[in-house]
Amino acid sequence: MRRPLQVTLLVLSGLGLLHASLFTDLCLRYVKPGMRPLLIASGLVLLVLGIVEAAARAERGAPEQHHGHDHSAVPRVAWLLLLPALSLLLYAPPALGAYTASRQPAKVVAEQVDFDPLPRTSPLPLTLTDFTTRVQQDRSLAIKARTVEMSGLVTPVPGGGSWDLTRIIISCCAADAQSVKVRIYSDSIPAANTWVSVTGNWHPGGKLGTKSAPVALDAQTVKKIRRPSNGYQDALPFPSG
Repeated sequence: MRRPLQVTLLVLSGLGLLHASLFTDLCLRYVKPGMRPLLIASGLVLLVLGIVEAAARAERGAPEQHHGHDHSAVPRVAWLLLLPALSLLLYAPPALGAYTASRQPAKVVAEQVDFDPLPRTSPLPLTLTDFTTRVQQDRSLAIKARTVEMSGLVTPVPGGGSWDLTRIIISCCAADAQSVKVRIYSDSIPAANTWVSVTGNWHPGGKLGTKSAPVALDAQTVKKIRRPSNGYQDALPFPSG
């Protein structure tokens, strides 16, 4: 690989990062919002380095090999760097979704002893983690007979008849993703990766307030929604109405 290609790689990579993080929201498919400023800074650095290298090369005039040996060659595998550089500009991989979630066990929730009283709001907005904790750890049975509302993406499960409402959570980037899931029983199964808001009641089974209780919901309503900006957090659903 010669110097011109090295310059091209720096410029393409810088433009790709800026395209994904500054001019669009594509970066939020792969990293938390807090990482966005770092991606913008990295894109600017790469772009500036490419421009500086191109300017320096123009000043030098003739290539280095004109004076004897060519010291600019690097392994041919470096050509493969063109693929991710171009993909940032031409094709952005989709956000993590049902394919990832279906291949992961549900994230283990933290143990909790004390629970605050639940608001009287109905339907009661809950995160998937809060619902899981209430179902399997709250001995006061506060969740029993309550109509709750949660949102997430649809993950099909083998066998049909039910599906998983899922939130994929990342601590830093897509590489450390974990999933929180609630099994949903409803009359129909939405398409995989659809974002939905679900209202319903706990699906009875086992002993409520213990690990034997299923983390599941009998759905009353299932409404399609747009993917929220906090799609990689286990956040509360938007208020009803």
